[in-house]
Amino acid sequence: MLYLKRFVDICVSLSGLILLSPLFLLISVAIRLETPGPIFFRQRRAGQYGREFSIFKFRSMVDGAQSMGAGVFVQSGDLRITRAGNWLRRYSLDELPQLINVLRGEMSLVGPRPTLPYQAERYTAHQKRRLLVKPGITGWAQVNGRSALSWPERIELDIWYVDNWSPWLDLVIILKTFNVVLWSKYIYRKKIPDDDPVSGNGSGIDREQGNN
Repeated sequence: MLYLKRFVDICVSLSGLILLSPLFLLISVAIRLETPGPIFFRQRRAGQYGREFSIFKFRSMVDGAQSMGAGVFVQSGDLRITRAGNWLRRYSLDELPQLINVLRGEMSLVGPRPTLPYQAERYTAHQKRRLLVKPGITGWAQVNGRSALSWPERIELDIWYVDNWSPWLDLVIILKTFNVVLWSKYIYRKKIPDDDPVSGNGSGIDREQGNN
């Protein structure tokens, strides 16, 4: 079954990168014309078994945003988000470059979102089960609350996915993802969270400056 999952990952990511190349070009031009800085945002993440890799996203904030304002936490209306970035985030288009990570075998189309290395180091033995599979562009937690959930809630949903994975579950998650993206659900938290024993202070989910 895992071979089938990898086969689907390769076929979909390769096809997506080819078919979406005109959109990638348009987004790249929009980012470059609006603000100085790189087109892609890269960040080290903990993948399967905690192995680190560089995640790719379209840059949706001003260059160096992590050292400004609320740091890693991002709220709706954040002044660090560019005009193009706001549109990219609304429809999760900033996540599209992760198809490169999928093709390279660092991620899967579906799985727990890749966490920051320091967060993975704080996991309990139970929470480390989240790292038994490759991280995904979308996942069970993303279609069941995303940023509206606390970190412990998201981790438990991801562990449930690990324990109950099947090709059919992946298909359900992909179909649900379209609904979440279409209606721009659960993009931001309403307020900066208090310190979290797992994620630390102020880590957003699935957003450029926080944890995806």
